[in-house]
Amino acid sequence: MFTNISYDFYWKNIYEYKQKFIDGFLVTIYISSFALLLSLIIGTIFAYGQNSKFILVRFFSKFYIEIIRGTPLLVQILIFFYIFANNLGFNNRYVVGVVILSMFAGAYVSEIIRAGIKSIDKGQYESAKSLGFTPAQSYMYIIFPQAYKRMLPPLTGQFATIIKDSSLLSIISISEFTMNAQEVNAFTYSTLESYIPLGLGYLTLTYPISYYAHKLEKKMKD
Repeated sequence: MFTNISYDFYWKNIYEYKQKFIDGFLVTIYISSFALLLSLIIGTIFAYGQNSKFILVRFFSKFYIEIIRGTPLLVQILIFFYIFANNLGFNNRYVVGVVILSMFAGAYVSEIIRAGIKSIDKGQYESAKSLGFTPAQSYMYIIFPQAYKRMLPPLTGQFATIIKDSSLLSIISISEFTMNAQEVNAFTYSTLESYIPLGLGYLTLTYPISYYAHKLEKKMKD
C-alpha cells in the first residue's frame, strides 16, 4: 500500500523547522506534566466529595464528573476559553490550557481514586475503627496505601491520555506540538513530512508510559 503512494517526500524543508518541532514537543511535556499534577489534586478532592456527608457537596461532585465525562474535550475547551476565561480576564492561554486539561482529566482521575478506595474490603475500615483510628487516620495509614497500588496502573495510563488530549489545545492557539506541526505544514506545504514526526513524537512520549502501566498492572495481578 505504501509503495503505491505517489508522493515525493521533501524532508529538507522540514529540517529547517526542526527547532519548532522541538519547542512544541517541550511545551507538550510541560503542559501535560502540570495538568497531571493538578488533575491529581482535583481528582482527589472530588473523589472524597462523592462520599461526603453533605448532600450539596456530594451532588456537586457527581454533577461535575458527569458533565465532564459526558461532553467532548473540544467543546469544553471552546466554552471554557471563549466564555469563562475571556470574561474573567484570563489572557494566558497556557495557564488556561493547563486548567482545562486538568479539569477534564480530573473527572477521570476522581473515578479511578474512588474505585480504588471502594475496592478495599470493609473489614479494613472496621479494623481501623477498632484500633481507635479517626476516619482521616484510617484513610491515611490503612486504606490509601492499599488503594494506591491498585490505582497506580490506571493513573499511569491516564497520564498518556493527557499527553494525547493536549493536542486539542491547538484550537486555542497554544504553541504545543500539534499546533507547531500545523504551522510548519502551512509554511512548507509538506503535509506528511509535518505529521509523521508529530505522530512519532507522541508515540515517543506515550509508549513508555503505556508500557510501564501495562507492566504495573501485570505485576499487581501476580
